[in-house]
Amino acid sequence: MATSVKLDEDLKTRIRRLAEIRHRSSHWIMREAIRDYVEREEKRESFKRDALRAWEAYQENGRHLTLEEADAWLAKLEAGEDAKLPECHT
Repeated sequence: MATSVKLDEDLKTRIRRLAEIRHRSSHWIMREAIRDYVEREEKRESFKRDALRAWEAYQENGRHLTLEEADAWLAKLEAGEDAKLPECHT
């Protein structure tokens, strides 16, 4: 499927310059940039959906971890310990 995108001259020049440096075509640079953008935005949307579901679950049941509990668990993981996620509570 062919798609057209109108770019200003400055952006076209920057893309051409980058393509030359990378020994790639301008088409390749644009395709990679669009792919990276779409993947990043899909992950962002997924994160937002997960956060909203977590918020809704919290509103329904009140189960949570405190900041201190989460920080302590993450510190153990960062130190290389095989730490189990603490139990949520109300």
